[in-house]
Amino acid sequence: MSMSFESYMRDMVQPMRDDLTRIGITELRTPEEVVEKLESAKGTALLVINSVCGCAAGQCRPGVAKALQHEVKPDHLFTVFAGQDKEATAKAREYLAPYPPSSPSIALFKDGELVHFIQRHQIEDRSAEMIAGDLVGAFEEFCK
Repeated sequence: MSMSFESYMRDMVQPMRDDLTRIGITELRTPEEVVEKLESAKGTALLVINSVCGCAAGQCRPGVAKALQHEVKPDHLFTVFAGQDKEATAKAREYLAPYPPSSPSIALFKDGELVHFIQRHQIEDRSAEMIAGDLVGAFEEFCK
């Protein structure tokens, strides 16, 4: 039995999803979930735009995981997967204006307002530790 390309991609991408869901981040797979969760999130919410690229694996996901070990962290943790859950990602990006689409990227909201955003170009050139430090600083500022 041959495997379809979609099935192959799903299997290949699942560990990349698991990197975030196993640390307590809720995956938003539809535009409706994005609207429901982001608009009802009181307090602070982290949104990770995940992707298959190397910087997501090497810096973004490990940086997020490290930052979430800090005692001060957002009330809500969400992720969408760019290139996989296209409609959900497009809906999530509407909340990230005026920033251009960027994946991976990391957004922090406070009471529905975007208060901190790390774009792809700020992930590619930095280590997971630097990204974690950036996020912890934002958590300290906005999540207390």
